[in-house]
Amino acid sequence: MDDSDIEDRILADGLAALGAASGGGGRLVRAVARRLKKNVHEIELLVPLPFHEAVERVFGVIGGIGRAVEPMPVGTAEERTVRVVTGGGVGGLNPVVVTARVLKADGTASRVRLRAAAKEGLIKQRAGEKTAVIVAARLREATGAA
Repeated sequence: MDDSDIEDRILADGLAALGAASGGGGRLVRAVARRLKKNVHEIELLVPLPFHEAVERVFGVIGGIGRAVEPMPVGTAEERTVRVVTGGGVGGLNPVVVTARVLKADGTASRVRLRAAAKEGLIKQRAGEKTAVIVAARLREATGAA
């Protein structure tokens, strides 16, 4: 299962839960949500920190913005991934999946690949794009990233 499929499942489940909580049919909302387009935005950052320190700081920021949807940390000795769900859009009601991958660049630097995805309805909120920009700013502040 690739990232896009995982995102689709998580977003559909999140929207179904919102639909069910508001008295709607969660199963119907889930079925419709799977067919909605996604707003996805990716940002890559160069972090001037060794890999393990970069992982700690990135995971601290990402872990503070939402609810983890898989065990933390996931990855190998040279790559770690964290994925959370947070709220975006009007009133923070649109679920947004944020994935951060920290990759070892060399002994003194690391790369962070940030991806945020949200489903788009008739009114385009660009929640994925806006969330990615906000999270990237927080990561830059916490890590000194360029």
